[in-house]
Amino acid sequence: MSVGNRIYLKRKLPEKNLVARFEKLPAANVADCMSRSFTFSPELKLMSSPVKKMCGVALTVKTHAGDNLMVSQALEMAQEGDVVVIANEGHRQRAMLGEIIYRYLADFKKVAGIVIDGPIRDIDVIADEKCPIYATGTTPAGPYKSGPGEINTPISLGHVVVMPGDIVLGDQDGLLVIPQGDAQNLIEKAEENAASDAAKVAAAKAGKIDHSWLKKALTDGQVEMIDEIYPG
Repeated sequence: MSVGNRIYLKRKLPEKNLVARFEKLPAANVADCMSRSFTFSPELKLMSSPVKKMCGVALTVKTHAGDNLMVSQALEMAQEGDVVVIANEGHRQRAMLGEIIYRYLADFKKVAGIVIDGPIRDIDVIADEKCPIYATGTTPAGPYKSGPGEINTPISLGHVVVMPGDIVLGDQDGLLVIPQGDAQNLIEKAEENAASDAAKVAAAKAGKIDHSWLKKALTDGQVEMIDEIYPG
């Protein structure tokens, strides 16, 4: 087996109903239920104009810096509802895809979204499209197509690890990954957190924020209260 230059044709998939439940939740509420972890770096920015949040199953792609050979192969393997997640070794000088690949994945394959640890091009078109795509920026420079790379193996990008079959959730706030093995145990807690947040927002509008914890936190932190004007 050629480690670093291989393609796994199969992956374990979560239940579709589970993915659909996460799709209804804000990324922030889910992140709060994972100890505020498993979030991608904000360097990966939403580059299109979706009408709904992104939620789908990770098809993982590991590429050599600035090379999209394995991205081209992922076009053939992507399924409806997938999020194609591309790790690019942190390379920032070459676009990993443009309008042609984007339209194939978004319009023909009907993927749930695309996440790229690198730039894209043809932003003048993609910026107005509805399929979510997250990337680090734009450049007119195109990619090489010689490899090596991998598909459906563990990848690392944006300071998180993504396994094939993990659930990837993204909205205007950004991205997070939900490890497939934790998703079932997490969903009810995340749904409860979202409902609780909605109630807190309603209370905040009425000036009823609960700050009962604040005095204790300030006291425990030995914060000094000074009833004077700062002398500087």
